[in-house]
Amino acid sequence: MNTASASGYLNNLLVGRPAASPLAWLNQLRAHAVDRVGALTVPNTRDEDWRFTDISPLTKLTFQPAQEVSPLAPAAIEPWAIGESAARLVFVDGIYAPQHSFNRAGLVVEDLAAGLNRHGAAPQTQLGRLAAFERNAFAALNTAFLHDGALIVVPRDLALAAPVHLLFVATRPHAASYPRCLVIAESGSALTLVEDYVALQDEAYFTNAVTEIALGANAQVNHVRVQREGAEAFHIANCAVSLARSSRYHAVSVALGARISRHSLGVVLAAEGAECSIDGLALIGGRQLADTHTLIDHAVAQCLSRQLHKCIVDGAAHAVFNGNILVRAGAQRTDSAQSSRNLLLSGKARVDTKPQLEIFADDVKCAHGATVGQLDVDEVFYLKSRGLSETAARNLLTYAFGAEVIERIPVASLRRSLEQSVMARTQAAPGTEQRP
Repeated sequence: MNTASASGYLNNLLVGRPAASPLAWLNQLRAHAVDRVGALTVPNTRDEDWRFTDISPLTKLTFQPAQEVSPLAPAAIEPWAIGESAARLVFVDGIYAPQHSFNRAGLVVEDLAAGLNRHGAAPQTQLGRLAAFERNAFAALNTAFLHDGALIVVPRDLALAAPVHLLFVATRPHAASYPRCLVIAESGSALTLVEDYVALQDEAYFTNAVTEIALGANAQVNHVRVQREGAEAFHIANCAVSLARSSRYHAVSVALGARISRHSLGVVLAAEGAECSIDGLALIGGRQLADTHTLIDHAVAQCLSRQLHKCIVDGAAHAVFNGNILVRAGAQRTDSAQSSRNLLLSGKARVDTKPQLEIFADDVKCAHGATVGQLDVDEVFYLKSRGLSETAARNLLTYAFGAEVIERIPVASLRRSLEQSVMARTQAAPGTEQRP
């Protein structure tokens, strides 16, 4: 696709934007995003950040936002319910569905459109500021559609033990949705957030999500992100996180679905004592493509980060991981480690992994590493010597490889559900391709 047609495709996606808001600042933010969409183009494999990820199939299809919520019986979303949840917001094809939502959390968990009117001062300082869209076409497109979404504000020193569940359900083929989530965790607060993308149909549609999370001093956020979209879906997501002094952010991301998916996560450790740990798993097969890009920005001294990303790739699927750790000048006594581990289950499976370190300080402890391979023949032999068949041994080892990440999810019912999904996806006979 040439530059003109790539730009035109983005402009065509702007059709169906929401009506003007009573908030002047929000209208200005949307207008600026529209301007950026007009100036940017769809990225392609000639762009360094996208050279392993060809999203041209997306540009061959037309998508429009839904104008009304599809009627769904409560039973339709029951399979994805999290029993421990203190609050749940449900969005159907990108539109807030209050009839399926509840809030027993004792804090602000509400639809963004209504919440900005009631709590505009704090959100105004964060919304659109963390997830920069000046050079990001998809973040700009999402911001141009700012309306429905999730607003979560955790008050100072409140620790919420039960999770908050954001459930995004896709029901319509050829629909575009623009989920937005803004989380403000004030000083000393604690939150567990589950961001969950599911589907009730397998035809093509487009999810373009943006999440922004601001942690105050000594705040703690556990962020679980599950992408289990439909088999022909396109899923592009950007998440930006800012950490204040002595705050802690733990993310677990699991990618199972979509024809093509890309998740970009940027974490800024902006004050001393901040810590983050990022765990990820992509389990794909068939002709799926799953791309994960991360940037951990050690902006100041005395911060810690840990990252483990795993890919299990079967069939003719393609996984991409690009993890960048940036240690800025003056960020002395940084402690950072990153590991990319990848398992290929077929001769046609492919992984491109690129762990990176950019260090501009001298008193640091940083390490990274990457492995790509097949199942260990000695481990397979050991299990066979204990009575397992070849297939059972391989299935067990494949499941164990992925379960290491799943076990780090702090929500018991979701952890069990995903363990079952991973088990099911790793129980095929050798050479059998799985649908997402």
